[in-house]
Parts: sequence; structure tokens; C-alpha cells
Amino acid sequence: MKRSEKEAIIAEVAEKAARAVAMYFADFSKLTVAEETELRREFRKSSVEYNVVKNTLARKALEQLSGYDRVFDKLVGPTGIAYSFDDPSAPAKIIKKFSEKTGKLKLKIAVVEKQVYDAAKLDQLASMPTRKEVIASILGSLNAPASGIVGVINAVARDLVSVIDAIEKKKAA
Repeated sequence: MKRSEKEAIIAEVAEKAARAVAMYFADFSKLTVAEETELRREFRKSSVEYNVVKNTLARKALEQLSGYDRVFDKLVGPTGIAYSFDDPSAPAKIIKKFSEKTGKLKLKIAVVEKQVYDAAKLDQLASMPTRKEVIASILGSLNAPASGIVGVINAVARDLVSVIDAIEKKKAA
């Protein structure tokens, strides 16, 4: 590989790492080509970018940024990097599902919002709600009082109609 190609890869990894809300480093060494293809497809569906990068190039890229010191010692053996720019839990969910399904994909380390997590935290990272779920929960919470008010107004309106009907029946009688 030419020096210019290496520099381009280093720049690309550094740029993606700077933009990412989460990065997951995984050992994919025992995956078959079909499993690797399926993994990439799952990542694409969730808007997660996935690259296999030489460890030395990844290390050089991460050295340009702060907060990745704990990642360097995990960059051994085959390493795939999953970058998430929107939902920090999406790669964790995919890696966990794939690991359970195949028993082959292993998380090495994860960086979420500049916090470094070891592989033992995969279950916790995968159980985090997605951004859409958080937004839906907030909107549901905001909507709940409004629907309660609407229910009260409807009940009062029904009672008022009942009272008016009762008064009209008494007048008619």
C-alpha cells in the first residue's frame, strides 16, 4: 500500500471518529464471507458505517484525537470499526445480536460520547434506548397531560349536555 493511500485512510478514520457519537471495535476474524456480508447489510440498515482498517492506521488516526488512549491496546488482530453518527446504541444491538447468533463476532471495546467501555458492557450498551425511542417517550410524556385535559373537557361537556337535557325535560313536563 502506498504512503498516500495510508494517509487517506488515516484521514478518513480520523474524520469519521471525530463525527461519530459512537465507535465499536470488534473482532470479526471467525466470520464467513456470507456472515460478514450479512453483518454489513445489518449495519447499513441502521445507518451505521463499518470498515475494516489496519490497526496501525486506526491507531495513527485516533492519535490525532483526544480520549482514545484506552483503545490502543485493543487494536490487535483483525478489527472492524462500526461508526454511528446518530444512534449510539445501534451498533451495540447489531453486534450483540450477531454475536449471539454466530458466536463469532466479539466486541473489543466501544467509545460512546467520548466514554470508553470494555466488551463486558455490551449488554448495557445494547439495551440503551434508541434516539427515536427517547424522542417518542418524551413526546408521549408531553402528550399525556394534553390527552388528560381533553378527557376532562369531554367529560365536563357530556355532563353539561346531560344537565341541559334534564333541565329541558323538566321544562317540557
